[in-house]
Amino acid sequence: MTTHPPTHAPDRTASRWLGSVPPGTDAPVRLFCFPHAGGGSSAFKGWHQALAPLTEARAVVLPGRERRLRELPYVAMEQLVDPLYEALAPFLDRPFALFGHSMGAAVAYEVARRCTAQGRPPVHLFVSGRRAPHMPARRRSYAELPDDAFLETVGAMNGTPADVVRQPELFRLFLPCLRADFELNDTYRPLPGRRLDCPVTALAGRGDPEANADELRAWSQVTSGAAEVCTLPGDHFYLKDAPPSLLDLVRARIERAMTPAG
Repeated sequence: MTTHPPTHAPDRTASRWLGSVPPGTDAPVRLFCFPHAGGGSSAFKGWHQALAPLTEARAVVLPGRERRLRELPYVAMEQLVDPLYEALAPFLDRPFALFGHSMGAAVAYEVARRCTAQGRPPVHLFVSGRRAPHMPARRRSYAELPDDAFLETVGAMNGTPADVVRQPELFRLFLPCLRADFELNDTYRPLPGRRLDCPVTALAGRGDPEANADELRAWSQVTSGAAEVCTLPGDHFYLKDAPPSLLDLVRARIERAMTPAG
């Protein structure tokens, strides 16, 4: 695998993987945000403004959605991690943290491991709305459902905009991306690699059926660093509309990570 040295001028190939930020942004910390299945940069709307000036929040945009709609989405974690790391590498020129929700939690975890193996560990990892990677699934794979049942199940999870759910033709445009993401998520098993040593915060809504207390606590086993569990009001998509309580928590953990010990 070819790695790239840090640079302050990322190329266009790399930048297509990331949502944009306002010109002139030069925060001392970057936060890479990995969305849920089918999600894109809109899942983290408002985060950059809320976390500035300490943190530059950048949403990760995977193939198959938003401006990358014509690109084929990935269906397996082992196919995704290498090109994703290569795309992020030019942006690892300063301390960084990772936040992933649902499928994005698994992706963020594997990227954190890859960065650590390359000598660029994150200062903090936030994993949201997903069981720890070594915990078995408690539900059947949604990717195996027929189209109608699949769309009904995904729509009921409260993560798809209501105006999209109400328009079946529009909803079906997202079907290839959604199916690919759920296949990636539901078939994922931890890849070979070392244990993390950064702090890990596991989060979920208190009414989230996808991640119970035991599954959240199990994230402590993926790192030799500090680990904590935090729950907030809401369901699986408790983070919609960027609740201040979540952003305050993220800000506080990043500030702690950037404060010199002693």
